[in-house]
Amino acid sequence: MANWYDHPQYFDMVFRDETPAEIEFFQRAFEHYASRPIRSLLEPGCGSGRLVAELAALGYEVTGLDNSQPMLSYLARRLRRRGLDANLVLGDMVAMSFRKPFDAAFCTFNTFRHLLSEHAAVNHLRSVAQHLKPGGIYILGFHIIPLDADTECIERWRASHGGTDVSVTLKVIDFQRKIRQEQLRVSIKATKRSGKIERIRSEFPLRLYTHNQARNLLACVDDQLELVGIHDFDYDIEEKREFDNDLTDAVFVLRKR
Repeated sequence: MANWYDHPQYFDMVFRDETPAEIEFFQRAFEHYASRPIRSLLEPGCGSGRLVAELAALGYEVTGLDNSQPMLSYLARRLRRRGLDANLVLGDMVAMSFRKPFDAAFCTFNTFRHLLSEHAAVNHLRSVAQHLKPGGIYILGFHIIPLDADTECIERWRASHGGTDVSVTLKVIDFQRKIRQEQLRVSIKATKRSGKIERIRSEFPLRLYTHNQARNLLACVDDQLELVGIHDFDYDIEEKREFDNDLTDAVFVLRKR
């Protein structure tokens, strides 16, 4: 058993194909939803930094915060290789502390669901609001469980890069609606160019959200963060979604009042 977040190279390979669509969506959301120019950005839970690096390459001033030193070290090497600069911070996304506020922030692909209590989730949102300038936006993406959710869900991905082939299996091994938590198991098989095989198995919990629970959470911070747009993981700025039972892969755009 290992922590797959201690192996950033594999984590990064799995999601790298999503990067162009996310970056384009962010830029269009900045124009569409923010009521101020967007230059400085914050990503709480930045992980391996695929988004940090791409946005830095576009000229934004980017700060990435994560509680995993292996992830941040990997990101620092990536930035050096590309001749890019970003501010990297080892820290807790529940209680952040920065001297200057940001124009916008983003947190996608379920990173938010690592916050396992309502207290942690609300404090995170208030911390983000505290660090946003008025009119700035927070793009928050996470899965919402449907009423008929498959409690034995299995997802599989394959990816290749630099002579390494990676196969990933994500399996729900425990699902508890009452305590709003699911336990996931990630199994990774990485085959190197040399033929060497590395296997990693990791388990971790994520918080569950129904539509009503997500709605109630955002209502808790409505005094600071106004919900101005809802999209999904297709990242189409022209395709707005309703906050209804059909929304499962949610991308919320919140604007600082």
